[in-house]
Amino acid sequence: MNNESQQVVNAVIDGKAIQAPPSLSVIQALWHAGYPRVKGVGCLEGVCGSCRVLVRRKDESAVNIELGCQTLVEEGMQVMFLVFPNPTHHHYRLSHIQNSWDLHAQFHRIFPEAANCRHCGGCTRGCPKGIDVEKGVELASAGRFKEAGELFVECIMCNICMTGCAEEIAPNHVGLFARRVTAYFHSRPSNLIHRLEQIRKGELRIEEDKDE
Repeated sequence: MNNESQQVVNAVIDGKAIQAPPSLSVIQALWHAGYPRVKGVGCLEGVCGSCRVLVRRKDESAVNIELGCQTLVEEGMQVMFLVFPNPTHHHYRLSHIQNSWDLHAQFHRIFPEAANCRHCGGCTRGCPKGIDVEKGVELASAGRFKEAGELFVECIMCNICMTGCAEEIAPNHVGLFARRVTAYFHSRPSNLIHRLEQIRKGELRIEEDKDE
């Protein structure tokens, strides 16, 4: 009975009481308890299935948002899977963006809410991959798409960052856009694009040299 493989913990997942070894993830614990696997979906298909879960641990009042595939089951743990729709309001074709000079303006047309970031840090705290999500949105909003895209390299599109955003920004889709346009346009220097956008919006005063 001292064999670790025979030890189990008790947890509640989606209202179902289960027993499973503590070496299993939340997803694996469900399978171990006899609940069926759904083939052809998520990681069983080769891509992230966004197994977003609310987790409350024993003797803790805090509720955290985590990924069920990365969270090990614990004694007394309560877990609830999150289900929410993906954003549908961001539609664009890279071929419809004429050139990289127009890129910054098009970004704000596609993601107008990105400029409303409150810098509350909710998206960054929720990210299971440790990405500085808020910084990525800030960089993209400033036209620094290459730098923003590099921050989102580890993004698995789980959409957890969306749940922590009061302005309904989809930071992961902002990051995906940044990565796409950087590759598509081999974008001109971000500082140059940013300056051109400031000029276009009248935020930067240009004084001509009057010397002959």
